[in-house]
Amino acid sequence: MSTTYKDSGVDIDAGNAFVEAIKPYVKATLNQNVIGGIGSFAGAYALPAGFREPVILAATDGVGTKLRLAIDSDRLGSVGIDLVAMCVNDLICNFASPMFFLDYYASAKLDKERAVKVVSGIAKGCQIADCALIGGETAEMPGMYGGRDFDLAGFAVGIAEKSDLQKSQEIQAGDILVAFPSSGIHSNGYSLVRKILFEDLKMNFQDEFCGKPLIETLLEPTRIYTGIYAKIKHKIHALAHITGGGIVENLPRVLPQGLGAEISKAFIKTLPIFDILKANLEEKEAYRVFNMGVGMIAVVPKQHLHYIFEHTDGYAIGEVVHSGSGVKLT
Repeated sequence: MSTTYKDSGVDIDAGNAFVEAIKPYVKATLNQNVIGGIGSFAGAYALPAGFREPVILAATDGVGTKLRLAIDSDRLGSVGIDLVAMCVNDLICNFASPMFFLDYYASAKLDKERAVKVVSGIAKGCQIADCALIGGETAEMPGMYGGRDFDLAGFAVGIAEKSDLQKSQEIQAGDILVAFPSSGIHSNGYSLVRKILFEDLKMNFQDEFCGKPLIETLLEPTRIYTGIYAKIKHKIHALAHITGGGIVENLPRVLPQGLGAEISKAFIKTLPIFDILKANLEEKEAYRVFNMGVGMIAVVPKQHLHYIFEHTDGYAIGEVVHSGSGVKLT
C-alpha cells in the first residue's frame, strides 16, 4: 500500500473544507475595489481614486506570546482582531488608509473548527479597520509545531498621499500630545505578563479581576484606531503607535531632530491591569515594555485641540519641547 500525504500529517481535504468554511467571513470584508474572490493564486485590488501622488505602504506583524494564553485557555475568537490591529495601527502612523489584509496561519495539524474561529476574528478586525481580507495561507507543518499550537502573521497594505509622508516635519515645540486610550495590554509584553501573573503571583485564568475572569482582561483585543485616524488625519502633525518599547521608545520615532516630549504620568489614564503589573517591576521598566493605557499618541497643533477633544476620546498628556533627549516622563 502506497503512502499518502495524509499519512505524513497533512490533510489536503481538511484544508479545502477549511477554505469553504471561511468564505462567508472573508466575503463580509470585501468592497468594490476587490477584483475576484477567494481561491485565486493572488488577491487583486484596484487602487482607490482621488490621490494626486499615491504611495503604497505595507506593514507586517504577529500577536506574540498572547497566542500562548489564547491557545491554553482555548479562547481563539479575538486574536485575529489583534493581528489586524497590530498591522493597520502601524499603517495609519504613516498617514496611510488600509486597503487590504493577508494572513498566515501555521499549525502542526489543521483543526478546522479552531482555525475558523481565528480567521473569523481576522475578518472582524478587517471590518473594523475597513479593509478587505483578500488572501491568506494555511500551512500544516507536522514536526515544526506540537499539539494544538499555531502561529499567526499578518500583512496590511495601505495607500497614502506622498506629501503626507513628511507631515511630521511640521511638528513644532508647543504642539500638544494627545493620548488615545488602549483597550488593555494590546499585543506586547506578554512574556513578562505571564511571568509576573502566573509564575511570580501564582494567579490563574479564572481568578476574578475587575468583576470577570482574569483571562478575559488579558485577551481583550487590541484597539483598532483607523476610525479615529479618519476623523483627525487633517488636524494632526503625527501619530505614534505605542507598542513594544512603550511611550518612551515609540513617540520619538515621529519627532524631528532637536525636538522631544514632556509627559506627565499623572495625566495618563492607566487601567487596573497595569497597576498590578507595575507593582511587581520597576516603574521605568513598566513604561518601557507596556503601553500603560495609551494605545496611540497624536501630535496636535493647539488650534485643533478643541476639534480632537470634541470628536474623539483623546486627552492631553504633555507637549513637544526643544530637546534632544527623547521623552521625559515627569
